[in-house]
Amino acid sequence: MDVVREMGLPGLHFHDLRHTGNMLAAESGAGLKDLMARMGHDNVRAAMIYQHAVRGADRTITDAIDRQIIGRDEEDGSAGMLIPVH
Repeated sequence: MDVVREMGLPGLHFHDLRHTGNMLAAESGAGLKDLMARMGHDNVRAAMIYQHAVRGADRTITDAIDRQIIGRDEEDGSAGMLIPVH
């Protein structure tokens, strides 16, 4: 492709751009149905390929929980204490 050569990316293929777009969509929080519609697939398996990008959400959730606990510790002096919730 002339455009790819002009960009200085000789190994770039159209499918690479599609894959990048789907990865970005998955990272933005798109669910399986959204990814399937975006990709034009009716098979869950194809969309699942992109869901591995969402695994990073686990770190985000963990960090948010840590911030809540640390903030609570600073507010009420309960550092290191587990408080039962009813």
